[in-house]
Amino acid sequence: MFSLLRWALVAWLALTPTAALAEAPTVAAASDLQFALTEAAERFQNETGRELRLNFGSSGNFMRQIRQGAPFELYLSADEAYVRTLHEAGLTEDEGVVYAVGRLAWLQPAGRDGLPRDDDPLAGVREAIEAHRAGEGRPRIALANPEHAPYGVAARQALDQAGLWEDSAPLRILGENVSQAARFALADEARGGLVAWSLALAPALAERSEHVLIPETWHAPLVQRMALIEGAGETARAFYAWLQQPAAREVLAAYGFRLPDEDAPR
Repeated sequence: MFSLLRWALVAWLALTPTAALAEAPTVAAASDLQFALTEAAERFQNETGRELRLNFGSSGNFMRQIRQGAPFELYLSADEAYVRTLHEAGLTEDEGVVYAVGRLAWLQPAGRDGLPRDDDPLAGVREAIEAHRAGEGRPRIALANPEHAPYGVAARQALDQAGLWEDSAPLRILGENVSQAARFALADEARGGLVAWSLALAPALAERSEHVLIPETWHAPLVQRMALIEGAGETARAFYAWLQQPAAREVLAAYGFRLPDEDAPR
């Protein structure tokens, strides 16, 4: 009898962590939220005792994964069009809500070649192009892949309106998502990169970098929308609701996010 009880206890202890983990919903979130949403989720968990699993990546890649049946319960996209596409396919409960408007920024290693002025934020790109043409190396310009990353689309639009898209082709290095692009922008061989302002404001990056904002008129608005996936559970619903409350807005605002009806920072 003792042996049976002992093995039953061992089996219960082995299965309990797995069961608890299975109850935590997986959230698919745009990588510009890497630091902001992590902080928000920690506050939510401290307040409610509910656990979450955060998965950060490219909004476009997540959309494809959800269409293929990936077990996400909540989707936070950096491009609201992706959420609308999933809703039209019957994969979200509704069209969701806009939770933030993002900003694009030029990010570079601290002390590297002087930070561009506010009125000329892409000066670093031109300088890199000129250096390459003069045979002075191949300073990289980082951005997220425009094929599936909304911040990559915005970066291309900003470069294109400045007449720098074609000329920067030999220097561009593409991140799978904007978080990876930020890491590339701070690499030794990089001049800098076009990334999410929210990442530039994160303490982990801010202590070793500097940045300047790209004017919002230089690219399409980065309107970010979230929605519950069909069949989402109670914890995902609670987090979805919590993200629309003042406490969450406070966290997002600290990382440069705003809502469409709020004044844009200069």
